[in-house]
Amino acid sequence: MSFPVDSERPLALAPQHLATGAGAFGGPGVVTDPASDSAQALQILDDEQEWSAFSRPDATHAGYWESNLMIEGMHCAACALTVEDALKRVPGVVSADVSAGSQRAKVVWHSQTVLPSRWMQAVRESGYRALPANDVFARERRRVESRKALWRLMVAGLCMMQVMMYAYPAYVAEPGDLSMEMEHLLRWASWVLTLPVILFSCSPFFSNAWRDIVHRRISMDLPVALGMLITFVVSTAGTFDPEGIFGHEVFFDSLTMFVFFLLAGRWMELRLRDRTAGALEALMNRLPDSVARQKADGLFERVPVRRLQVDDVIQVRAGEAFPADGVVVRGQTSVDESLLTGESRPVSRAEGDAVISGSHNLAAVVLMRVERVGSETRFAQIVSLMESASTSKPHLAKLADTIAKPFLIGVLVAAALSCLYWWDTDPERALMVAVSVLVVTCPCALSLATPAAMLSAAGALAQRGILVRRLDAFEALAAVDTVMFDKTGTLTRDAMVLGQARTREGVDPSQALAMAAELARHSLHPASKALFVAAQQRGLTGLWRADDVAELSGRGLTARLAPIDRADQAMALRLGSAEHCGVVPTGSDVLQVYVSDEHQWLATFELQEDVRTDAAPTVATLKARGLSVHLLSGDASDAAGRVADAVGIDAFKGQCSPQDKLDFLRQAQLDGHKVAVVGDGLNDGPILAGAHASFAFGQAVPLAQAQADFLVSGSRLDDVALAIGLSKRTLRVVRQNLWWAAAYNAVCVPLAVAGMLPAWLAGIGMASSSLLVVANALRLSRVQPPNKEI
Repeated sequence: MSFPVDSERPLALAPQHLATGAGAFGGPGVVTDPASDSAQALQILDDEQEWSAFSRPDATHAGYWESNLMIEGMHCAACALTVEDALKRVPGVVSADVSAGSQRAKVVWHSQTVLPSRWMQAVRESGYRALPANDVFARERRRVESRKALWRLMVAGLCMMQVMMYAYPAYVAEPGDLSMEMEHLLRWASWVLTLPVILFSCSPFFSNAWRDIVHRRISMDLPVALGMLITFVVSTAGTFDPEGIFGHEVFFDSLTMFVFFLLAGRWMELRLRDRTAGALEALMNRLPDSVARQKADGLFERVPVRRLQVDDVIQVRAGEAFPADGVVVRGQTSVDESLLTGESRPVSRAEGDAVISGSHNLAAVVLMRVERVGSETRFAQIVSLMESASTSKPHLAKLADTIAKPFLIGVLVAAALSCLYWWDTDPERALMVAVSVLVVTCPCALSLATPAAMLSAAGALAQRGILVRRLDAFEALAAVDTVMFDKTGTLTRDAMVLGQARTREGVDPSQALAMAAELARHSLHPASKALFVAAQQRGLTGLWRADDVAELSGRGLTARLAPIDRADQAMALRLGSAEHCGVVPTGSDVLQVYVSDEHQWLATFELQEDVRTDAAPTVATLKARGLSVHLLSGDASDAAGRVADAVGIDAFKGQCSPQDKLDFLRQAQLDGHKVAVVGDGLNDGPILAGAHASFAFGQAVPLAQAQADFLVSGSRLDDVALAIGLSKRTLRVVRQNLWWAAAYNAVCVPLAVAGMLPAWLAGIGMASSSLLVVANALRLSRVQPPNKEI
């Protein structure tokens, strides 16, 4: 199978959108059904050039790849374990993690031993469908599946109402009111109306149960299908052979009601799950399939995004997403970066400004030069983190998954024993008791309790630009009692701000700042930038003109400076260090910039670290929650003390080496404290790795990001307090869900075994238990909206 290339229009399907269970294949305008050509479709993914569309190489082990997939057809933890087992049995698959909550899988495999088609086929053979995680047709397939589920629900609901109408006379009729012929007629009508429910509405349960039997395994659908089948057989026997062993009672009303409520619960659960999956895919599928790239003759051609290279010039229209990291070379526009940075406001981007892949062009057509593509882009790194988080399993979820299969086996045994117990008394009742036990003891609520809550919380944080690397970090963060901050780049910004200014007698400080700013404009030094920004904020730029500007590296600048309207009054001016300006330093530990003219010293400007405006409120919030807050910095103790005083931290320490920070962390842990660390620098890597929970703040270096549990993409420090608060709420919701699942089974199972719980009520209980767990978890998605960038 080949993909014809048309340079004048985009491909109908980029390789990253290949699907192995559903979807579209072929060239532009060609859509085919892969079900008839699955082997050939899977072989497309064996081309190494296509691997980068759904996989990434392992940087530490040559020949190893990590692939992220969506698994269709899963409904419970037992399904996830089945897929995991199928993948792990394939030679060359190193590891496989499948999450029932997110319906995603992460597979690590060795390219010299196995190819993707082999382990994807293993998933298909186990009865499920594997798709690349960034398949753009996933949303459409979910929409189709939701539509089918709605049709099955509507058929079951319509038939249920009719069956209940026919069953009603038997419940209210007095002896002699209902003739035998009329009773048989109503039963026959009920049987006929139940057939569409069994053949159409229940078909997914029966097909999944048959799949389990063929593969000699068990999932939630097997006991449910057995319950449906037994109820229908017993009711059919009561209709056709009222004098038989199963008696004359029929349960068509209970059966149709049970199916309706079960399908209603599944449909609503499907819709609720789609909200989480849709939020994730909104980020992961932001890149376009193709883009207009400028050719040597200045004309444009459409090429797939994966063919972009560094230094390509591409055209991005309004409404399109930027497909790579780069710089605007022509035009001006507004860009939406909310899903990547958490910044809610559109930001302006003009010539020379950087743009990031995945952000949306809102206003006008621009040309950009590509600087980073593929896995090197910030977008790809964010997607990688979200994929890892969606497939990771918290400790509580692993425990629930572990007991899922034994629990289902116990359900079948309990149903069989209940049936045997009641058989001698009443075979018909024995079978219906078994049905109630099969239906009511569903492990869905238990298996969904933890991942549903944590995925909802992770999605809420992602909307604010806080990325979760692993879901079990919520458990760790909820337990912290101490928060340790780094200083530079965390509590403070990278830039400096102007503090006090001193001038010689007769010189106006504003005039001195205006003169210094004109020289500073010609330098990229952070101190020069701080002076120029301060002058801009005060409206003091453009008042002087500098000529013959020269910069001495590490010392400062010299120039001839004159008022903008009096060029004949030029003077020699120096800006920089005390040595460069020929003055005696004051010995202060604050960074000072000096200005001198022909008469020597003119002015001294003190530059201070720019403390974030939300640092003090964040520290206050953490303290109010009973957390102990510390500041450890590699800078001088005086500098650390000034920042600590400014933000309200009492416990601080300066001149800390990476080992000093690590020693502090270990001692705190030995004292029984759970420590969360917030940092951004290279020297924060060891302590981020050793902390109970950790945040890499802002544009952290790669090592710090690799060790952190949470990545804060924006510059809002209050996101740390928000994440800690949300983690505690998440653990509360998880405990609520687990207690509800345990209490539900503890109450309902004995009632079902005792024959006091009819099948229709068992169905309502089973459906509502899973629905309640998911709905309770979705409360976590109502996190505060993104604040404006501080």
